[in-house]
Amino acid sequence: MRLEARSEVSRGALLLAPLAAILFTFLICALLVAWAGAPVGRTYALLLDGAFGSRFAIAETLTRATPLILTGLAAAVAFRARLYNIGAEGQLYVGALAAVAVGGLHGGTGFDLAPQLLFPLMLLAGALAGALLLLGPAWLKLKLGVDEVVTSLLLNFVALLAVSMMLDGPMKDPLAMGWPQSVAIMPELEFAKLLERTRVHSGLLLALGLSVLMWLVERFTTFGFALRAVGANARGAAFAGLPVQRTVLCCALISGALAGLAGVGEVAGRAGYVTLDMSPGYGYAGIVIAMLAGLHPLGVVLAACFVAAVLVGADSMSRVVGVPNYIADVIVATALLAMLVAALLTRYRLRWGRA
Repeated sequence: MRLEARSEVSRGALLLAPLAAILFTFLICALLVAWAGAPVGRTYALLLDGAFGSRFAIAETLTRATPLILTGLAAAVAFRARLYNIGAEGQLYVGALAAVAVGGLHGGTGFDLAPQLLFPLMLLAGALAGALLLLGPAWLKLKLGVDEVVTSLLLNFVALLAVSMMLDGPMKDPLAMGWPQSVAIMPELEFAKLLERTRVHSGLLLALGLSVLMWLVERFTTFGFALRAVGANARGAAFAGLPVQRTVLCCALISGALAGLAGVGEVAGRAGYVTLDMSPGYGYAGIVIAMLAGLHPLGVVLAACFVAAVLVGADSMSRVVGVPNYIADVIVATALLAMLVAALLTRYRLRWGRA
């Protein structure tokens, strides 16, 4: 048995691959649900109802999807140029910390700015912090050939330890009764709520707007063409005269900035301050979302909503049928593996016999 490259990749196959991967995922996970002694049909119905069955459920799904869209975009943009950013989790946290540094500690700097000026500065600070955290691994890859998977992954732990130090030190909230959390940002800097009595905030609109913007950039600009060319064949792109190193560095800045904005959204849209458990792994989930979307910026939105729905629906489902909500992690992980296989089979076919 061997893999043989297809002469032409069908656009229909590329569109059907994520659907086939998700269907296969639910079939496999149905075995686990049945093994746990729960009715499969009712379990999946409760999963769907928990994610979309009420106004509150839809609001929670959209709230959970907001940071996932941004971290998914961060991974998709980087992976498009074969820059494997595994550090979105750390970039999210440093972006959140930078947002608090601008929006929460400004009063102690000796000068005060109006909220109308602080708000864009807060967004810029979060994006810049995330971008700079990925710039180092990208530069090491280009100049010294260091594997960015290792460096960006290990920087997650460095970033979390640095955040922990700040939360127990100069940025600690004196009113938190010893709990390690940062001071809160100004109420005027919080994102507006899109639905009353819910946690859905205008960060969702920011995430959707950036998804559309990234699609336009990749599809209709010279930078987007260079990005796709470098990802397809860096040597060929260099031979054609494209600025490979500059493209990769710009890609790193954009990817890190998107992940940093996810941290800003969690602070300004949901929590109001930084804690060490602020993210339940949004940065790592972004990798799954990018792969499910086939690295397409608009597909990231759909993939993020799918993952968010699974995570939110599993919480309510587990309370009714007794299936642990860890089934959500199994579904997401299985979906990633299934998508990788589906993507492989869209580009290659299996051949039996001797070569």
